[in-house]
Amino acid sequence: MPDTKKRTIKTIRINADKCNGCRACEVICSSSHAAPRFSSANPARARIHVTRRPLEDIYIPVFAGEYTAAECAGRNPYTIDGKQYDECALCRASCPSRSLFREPDSGLPLKCDMCESDPDTDVPWCVRWCLAEALVYETREEEPSASAPVEDIDTGLEEIARKHGWPKVLEAISRMEKRS
Repeated sequence: MPDTKKRTIKTIRINADKCNGCRACEVICSSSHAAPRFSSANPARARIHVTRRPLEDIYIPVFAGEYTAAECAGRNPYTIDGKQYDECALCRASCPSRSLFREPDSGLPLKCDMCESDPDTDVPWCVRWCLAEALVYETREEEPSASAPVEDIDTGLEEIARKHGWPKVLEAISRMEKRS
C-alpha cells in the first residue's frame, strides 16, 4: 500500500505591486547566509534579487531557483505596465549566461532554501523584513510526487566538477575523508 502522507509545501508569494525597491530582503538574505551568520551583508550572495527600474517606479523581487546547466533557448520579452523586460530579468535559474544567483567567490549556484536551516525562524527572513508586505509566506499540503528530487549537494558537486574536473573533486573528498 503506497504511503499517502501529504507533504507541506512552503512558498513565498510575491506581490510586485507592493514592492518599493528597498532591497531589505536582499540584505537580510545575504546576512542570514553569511558565515558566521549575520556577520556581513553582501546582496550579491542573496537568494533573492529585486529587478529595479527606479525611474519608472517598478520593482520585481525574484527568488533563486534550480540550477540549469544550459543557457536559455530564447530571450522572450515581457511587457509589464507597458514596460519591456527581457526574460533574464525575471528568471529564477542560475545558469552559465549570467552571474545572478551565484556565489561570487566560488561561482557555485545559489538557491532559496526558505531559511529552513535557520533554527531561529519559522518564517524566511526576507518575509519578516519586508515592511511593504510584498513578500508573503504561505504553506499548503500536497500529495507526494513519484519522482525523487535532485539533492542540492548533487548540483553543487556537478558545478564544482565542471569547474575543476572530477579527478580533483574526488581527490579533495579523499583528503577530507582521511581527516575525519
